[in-house]
This record gives sequence, structure tokens and C-alpha cells, in this order.
Amino acid sequence: MIALSLAEIAAVVGGQTHDIPDPSVRVTGPVVRDSREVEPGSLFVAFAGERVDGHDFARQVVEAGAVAVLATRPVDVPAIVVDDVQTALGALAREVVRRLGATLVALTGSAGKTSTKDLIAQVLRRKAPTVFTPGSLNNEIGLPLTALSATEETRFLVLEMGARGIGHIRYLTGLTPPRIGLVLNVGSAHIGEFGGREQIAQAKGELVEALPEDGTAVLNADDPLVRAMASRTKAKVLLFGEADEADVRAENVRLTDSGQPSFSLHTPSGCSDVTMRLYGEHHVSNALAAAAVAHELGMSAEEIATALSEAGSLSRWRMEVTERPDGVTVVNDAYNANPESMRAALRALAAMGKGRRTWAVLGKMAELGDEALAEHDAVGRLAVRLNVSKLVAVGGREAAWLQLGAYNEGSWGEESVHVSDAQAAVDLLRSELRPGDVVLVKASRSVGLEGVAQALLETGAEGEVAAR
Repeated sequence: MIALSLAEIAAVVGGQTHDIPDPSVRVTGPVVRDSREVEPGSLFVAFAGERVDGHDFARQVVEAGAVAVLATRPVDVPAIVVDDVQTALGALAREVVRRLGATLVALTGSAGKTSTKDLIAQVLRRKAPTVFTPGSLNNEIGLPLTALSATEETRFLVLEMGARGIGHIRYLTGLTPPRIGLVLNVGSAHIGEFGGREQIAQAKGELVEALPEDGTAVLNADDPLVRAMASRTKAKVLLFGEADEADVRAENVRLTDSGQPSFSLHTPSGCSDVTMRLYGEHHVSNALAAAAVAHELGMSAEEIATALSEAGSLSRWRMEVTERPDGVTVVNDAYNANPESMRAALRALAAMGKGRRTWAVLGKMAELGDEALAEHDAVGRLAVRLNVSKLVAVGGREAAWLQLGAYNEGSWGEESVHVSDAQAAVDLLRSELRPGDVVLVKASRSVGLEGVAQALLETGAEGEVAAR
């Protein structure tokens, strides 16, 4: 964080200082909520959760080097006491962003947010110091913590914004007002909570409504619901996609033999060829979104193409491709799943598995509401259409729907199987995998299928995977 005194922080958050001998002492380290992340000069934010109360760690974090604790009650060590820690954290982030002078890029969408955010960061940091959301910390706590990690040297701040309802993104943009707002897509993720795609579009569009007139809305020309958001902003609109009218577009899209996308990148400043290290054609759209942001910030087509071609995956369990010594390839995409990302992953598996046996180890897609049966059935059917060699559906009712969809699409018998839990999937795969096979593992985060991928990579290991 940019250095601020405890007195300044107390004034910003409307708090009272307690047990602070010298209010002029400055916070020079990171703002953290996990006591294990405390460094000398830190400010520790004491959240009271259902199982752990951060206030109980107050003395421990000060002994570890924290300057003070942001708390809701005195804790017998230097503290700034506020009525609500989350509100205070947001207020501090808002003030730090105001003082920074960095260009703030915010992005949202139903699928691909984290991968695209990682691409944007890898492209922009070639131009200037860049801070970006780690992993998927995109909510009302993770977003301000990311903003507070910026320093005086930061020139670009790239923030992922998630939403589970109307007003969520409006709240986040109030904490960290963006100059560039990117909307990737409107899909089915959390449709059970929102009630429909139109409601999702309403929520995602709050990002472009927050842009200043001299800002830029970067919108997906290939998604009608996103493209329609142009009417909701007075900012400049920059379109990306494969549509002819896109300002930043891809031509001659193809996949390499290993399933990595290659295309010709066209921007208003020129064109250049890209061959990505990431897997799956869905990354073309993500790359174009990143390219549009980079173009708006002054990078040439050649600079952008080079950065995209060299960019890797920065976040865990998102199309992580690992080849075992025996030639089995494990694709760990188990961080999360929705219908759009599931279809993209299956298509990537089909591309990677040409001439090889392919396995789709799939589990529940959460928060689909009334659409759950139809969406799981459709994913099972797609696995058949893509000639996936074998579907292993893991879990309860939703997994049964996956398996039934596959069976009904192609009268699959031994080609699809429903197993009860992660350990059963591991046992099946260990007994049937052959050298050269390609295995995709994907489900919503709550299913915990990353354990299946990890177990498969422990060649010869006999450890069990905890079923969830």
C-alpha cells in the first residue's frame, strides 16, 4: 500500500485510535486479513467469521510486525476501531485509489474473467508496473485488498469484479472507479440466483454505467447482450470479437495439434500473428479482450501479440495441462464450472485428443436453478458429439443427469459411467488409463474434483482423495 499514517487511516475510515502511542507511525506493508500474511509494517484487518474471529489474533499479528489492527473493538494492541470493518476497508481502498493516479481497468463477465484478467496483466506489465487481482478475489473483500496492494510505482490496476445480484458491481465500482470497463459475456453462471440472462446482463452492465465520459467501455461484439450495453454508457465504446465490425478482432483462427489457439490479431494500429501457450479455442475471445484493453492503453499490435503469445496461466486449476511420465495428459480445469466454460473445456479436450483416447471427468455445475437438468443433460450430449472416448460423471443427481444425457445422445453404454464420488473416479481411472490418454477434470468448485487431478499426477501413489 502507499504509505499512510495511522492518523490518516483513522480519518479516512472514520475510526477511533486505541492503544496507539504515536499516530504518526505509517503503514508501509500490505493490508491483510490472514494472520499468516502479516509482514513488518502491515495493517491487519480483523474480520469476525463464523469459525474464526480475526480479533483473537490481534496480539499475534502485532508481534509479527503489524503496525495496527483494523477492528470493531479495542484489542489491547494498537488498533483503529470502526463500526464495520468491511465498510472501513472499502473506504480505505477508495482513498488509496484516488491518490494513486494509476489507470484502473475493471472487468466482469459470466465466464473467463480470471483467465482474461491474467492475460491483461501479463500484457500490461510489459508497458508499466501493474497490480492485478490474485486468483478470483473479486468480491467486496478481495477487491479492496487488491487495490490496497498497489504502490506509488503502480501505473495499471486490473481488477476482476464478480456479482451474485443486482447492485453488486455498482458497489464495487464505487470503491474503485474504473476508467476502462470490460464486459466479456453474459452466460448461465449463477442464473439460479439472478433469475435469467436479462437480469445477469443488467448486473454486468453496471460496470459500463460507472465509467466516466472520458473512459472506455470494451465490449464483446459477438455477444448481443453485451454489445447492447453500449447504450448504457457515455464513454467511448471499443468492440472486440470475431465479428467484422469489431475494432479488435481475430482472423484465421485455428488450433495447433496440441490444442493451442493461433490467429491473426487485427487492431486499429495494425495486425500481428498470435500463437498462445494456453489451451482451447475459447481463449481467443479472452485474448482479444486483453488486446483491446492494451490497444486502448497505447500498445502496438506487435507488442500485444508478442505478450499474448508468451502469456501463461497464472491462476490454479484453470486448464492446467500436465503430462505424466507414462504419457497420460491431465487437464485440471476444476476450479469452477458453468455451461459455457464446460462446453469450452470439452472442445479443448477434443482438440487436444486427436488420435488419442479422451476422458471427461465431470461433476456438478452449481447455481443453475431451474436450468440445471437441461444444462447438465446438454453437456453430456456434447461429450458424445465431440467423440469424447469416455465420460465419468462424478457425484449425485447432477452427475446422473450428465451421464443420462450422454447415454441418450449416443446410446453410450460402457462409454459413460456414473460414480459416487472423487475416490471412485480415481480408482476407475487408475485401473483403466493407458499411456497417451488425455483426461479433463472439471466441475464447480464445491465438488472438489481438483483432488482427482492431483491424485492422477501422483504417479503410483495410493493415497485416497477425500470425497465431498
